Amino acid sequence: MEYLIGVVLTFVVLLGATLIGLDRDRAFYPVVAMVSASYYGLFAIVGDSGETLLWELIPIFLFLLTAVLGFKNSLWWIVLVLAAHGVFDLFHAALIHNPGVPLWWPMFCLTFDLVAAAYLAWLLVSARVTAAPVVQFKH
Repeated sequence: MEYLIGVVLTFVVLLGATLIGLDRDRAFYPVVAMVSASYYGLFAIVGDSGETLLWELIPIFLFLLTAVLGFKNSLWWIVLVLAAHGVFDLFHAALIHNPGVPLWWPMFCLTFDLVAAAYLAWLLVSARVTAAPVVQFKH
């Protein structure tokens, strides 16, 4: 059920963003990636574990750094960040014990991240979204 909800919710959020024009700003998908990467920190706080939060900050920082790189250079990096975070969801419990993570979260987040990565890749390949930032010349 977590997978189905992940797929449906991803399409509702991202298709909705496309339909109303939220994703016209190239910052939209990097922000989605950043928010997705930050949830494990939130769960460490919910689980009342400062030590876990410190461990969670390492991958969070790496994902955030890559999202910034993607925003500044190419949205293909965001496809990579989203897909990599989905794979990270598969192995997260083996790497970091986080008592605040709901049992259903890894499957849901894995699905959300991978579907979001595929959706953004489709937007980029179909040229509905431009991968590179628009260069603005200063006068």
